[in-house]
Amino acid sequence: MTESVSAGKTLSYAVPLVQSLQSVQPKVSRSDGPLAVVIIPTRELAQQTFQTFQKLLKPFTWIVPGVLMGGEKRKAEKARLRKGINILVSTPGRLVDHIKNTLSIAFSAVRWLILDEADRTLDLGFEKDLTVILNSLNSTGPNRQNVLLSATMTHGVTRLADVCLRDPVSIHVSGPASSDLTAAATSDPGPAGQSESFAVPEALKQFVVVVPSKIRLVCLAAFILDKCQFSQNNKLIVFVSSCEAVEFLHSLFTSVLSRSSANRRPPLSFLRLHGNMKQEERSEVFQQFSVCECGVLLCTDVAARGLDLPHITWIVQYTPPTAAAEYVHRVGRTARIGGRGSSLLFLTPAETAFITELANHNISLSEMKLLDILSTLMMDDAYKGRGKYHSKSSSKALEQEIRERATVLQTEFENFVHSDPESVQTAKKALQSFLRAYTTYPAHLKHIFHIRSLHLGHTAKSFGLRDAPQALSSAAGPKHQTKSQNRNQARSSVKTQNKRPSGSQAAGRARAGEKRFGHGRREVSLLCSEFSSGLEGGGAKKKKKKTTSGQSGEEE
Repeated sequence: MTESVSAGKTLSYAVPLVQSLQSVQPKVSRSDGPLAVVIIPTRELAQQTFQTFQKLLKPFTWIVPGVLMGGEKRKAEKARLRKGINILVSTPGRLVDHIKNTLSIAFSAVRWLILDEADRTLDLGFEKDLTVILNSLNSTGPNRQNVLLSATMTHGVTRLADVCLRDPVSIHVSGPASSDLTAAATSDPGPAGQSESFAVPEALKQFVVVVPSKIRLVCLAAFILDKCQFSQNNKLIVFVSSCEAVEFLHSLFTSVLSRSSANRRPPLSFLRLHGNMKQEERSEVFQQFSVCECGVLLCTDVAARGLDLPHITWIVQYTPPTAAAEYVHRVGRTARIGGRGSSLLFLTPAETAFITELANHNISLSEMKLLDILSTLMMDDAYKGRGKYHSKSSSKALEQEIRERATVLQTEFENFVHSDPESVQTAKKALQSFLRAYTTYPAHLKHIFHIRSLHLGHTAKSFGLRDAPQALSSAAGPKHQTKSQNRNQARSSVKTQNKRPSGSQAAGRARAGEKRFGHGRREVSLLCSEFSSGLEGGGAKKKKKKTTSGQSGEEE
């Protein structure tokens, strides 16, 4: 069993594997079929692993690597399997598909089985697929060496190790400058797991900014402008919670922030990456962002694990992660292999307790002031307001002008969103998906991230909507009702009590957050759709009760 850091983790098993195969006598040939099988949870990581093997095998041209993953044509993959593949890299679902439907696939010669990112593979619900793969391998073939790699040792990983490993040797890689996650074996990230200590690279600078919901969008835009327009050679990855939110931000920023201006350098480059994209698009984006010198990648957690994107200078967590371990995986995309990097976490005033949660895991953040980020807008007169301020002589006047410029940019965003019905619908879908994702935070974080702590109107502003939508779900009231009546009705579908909270009861809401709701099934559904394994299956129907209708509580 191997527990290894993300940077160079692939090489920790790829180099010994290639070393063993190249020394086999007589020489390995295509006709031998798969001698090694490598299971990878996501398409991008599978492609990256395959490319790593291609580089290692350049001196050993008689050893043939191959990759199977969702989004590719099955017919072409079957043809490659018939010709012969010696090192087979595959996502779990696609390999199971071929085991069931491709006669030419055979495991009679497999000597090595590698299960990479085992914790993530289990998190995404591929346990049954792994069982099918293991049974197929065990039914035929010689004795083989199994290697299991995981960044965190959960109970699920431990059970998997018991099933597929015999007399395992455990190798732990950790250190003060490592991005390894040194975690106790626990499947419950509750209070008992809060003492788990995570180590991040020393060269990583970690920041947090506390931003009210209604200006989160402007703050993110100002930060991007600062790093990619008024600074040089910065590459940013921005993590958000859903595919719909990625699409919304990509459309908005491409249209509003990428325009030419006398104060700016060439237009900004925005790319997007999420699980609902076609595989051709995902591969193209991955390659394009890998080679560019400056740009912004808007993505979901599909890019949080294992991907080696070079020269990333900033990781922006626009949507907070659901666990400290996920935070470390995200920031692990920068400051790799001795390099430098920085990260920025966005939190609302109601979510600041998450800083303490991270501190409990040995993760320390420095505060970045909201006004300092927004001051970037002073560098472009396109956001100049109508007011006349002597900002150079008065700090108060400067602050007032910065706020006015932020208002100008927010107005531009809202004007774009409301310019046509399609844009409004895109924003509403992104808002709905954000609210759904907000309900999936684990129970021990509900006092920090609870749907009742959100101000629906302010949250809508962060999606360029001028007002909170009155019909987020079937539970919303009829059109003739007032916004207040709709809000109360939506709130009542979550909080099943007669008395609704008022502005003076803000403190009570935090205590009310202890009343937890079960959203585990929805969370698993969201994750599985995000990290597609290649099997195109219909998702489960969403429940109409207690979905977005109840996600409209208020925050004072």
